Parts: sequence; C-alpha cells; structure tokens
Amino acid sequence: MELIDKIRACTLCKERLPQPPKPILQLTDSAPILIAGQAPGIRAHEQGKAFSDPSGVRLRSWLGVSEIEFYNPSNFAIVPMGFCYPGTGKNGDLPPLPLCAQTWRADIMTQLKNRKLTLVLGQYAMNYHSKMRYKTVTEAVEDWRSSWPEQLILPHPSPRNNRWFKRNPWFEQDVIPQLQARVRQLLGSVDL
Repeated sequence: MELIDKIRACTLCKERLPQPPKPILQLTDSAPILIAGQAPGIRAHEQGKAFSDPSGVRLRSWLGVSEIEFYNPSNFAIVPMGFCYPGTGKNGDLPPLPLCAQTWRADIMTQLKNRKLTLVLGQYAMNYHSKMRYKTVTEAVEDWRSSWPEQLILPHPSPRNNRWFKRNPWFEQDVIPQLQARVRQLLGSVDL
C-alpha cells in the first residue's frame, strides 16, 4: 500500500474528532511545491478537497494559479499538519491534532524528492517547518527573505486575517509578486 493510501485509511484520532476521520491531502513525489497548512476546515471536510473555501480562493490568487493548476498533484503537494477536520473552538477551528504529524510527517517529507519550494501557512506549520524560531507569524513573514527561494512562511489566507492584510500592505506589494514569479518558474511557465 502506498503512503497516501495508508494516510487516507488512517483512523488514529477518530475518538478525538467531531466528525468521522476523513484525511485530506494531495501528494505525489513529483510536485515541486509543498503547501504545508494547518488542518482542513469544515468545508474541506464536507467536500473532501483542501482549500475549497475563501482561504483557497485567496491562496490561489497569491500563487497566480488556476484551480486546475492548483489541484494538479504534479504541481502542488497539499499536506496539512493535521489531515482531518479538528472541530471548532471559541476562536475558530481547533489546532491540528499533533499525532497526525508525529505519525506521518517524516515519511511524507522523505517522499517529496522533487520539492523546490515549501509554502508554510500559519503557526503550527511554521513551528514544524521553520529552522528559525519566531515569536509570531508576522515576524516570520517579515523575515521572508531569510529562507527564500526554498521556503516562504505566509499568514493563513483565511478571511479571519483580513485585518492583518490591511495593516501589512507590504505583504501583497512585495512578497506576492516574488511568490508568483517563483511559482511560474517552478511550474515551467516562465524562464527566469
């Protein structure tokens, strides 16, 4: 059984989940870009598809790609820190359950042999993927050049972060054009 099939059959956390386990990820060893997110939201859980919500619309806009390009596993590996919807808490979705990353992450990272860029979305992914330790996601995003062009820490594209985007216009002015050019380069659409 391939790794992705094993993950999709996983039920390790079923007692701690508000819904039946439904691991959501997109994974092939040929993808040059890894999107390391947090955990699927309720819409992703219901549709069985990562980023099938307003966060996904914004993320695809940042990347400068169509839905077809985005959901092509040869382009993007979409591997959240937790594969199943963790439920909702007082301030939004709950954090990803740690057992997921503890069980699967190392094997996944070994499989991604063609990875050239890792996009790190949010605090939980940042804490796992970043070699540097930052106090906040904002601090990490401001320091984006330190790991560029192999890694980019991004704020989560959720509409809940609209205030952050308004307070930090430099992000969309300075970082997003660089990100779009790098994505085009890696997907073979542009010679840079």
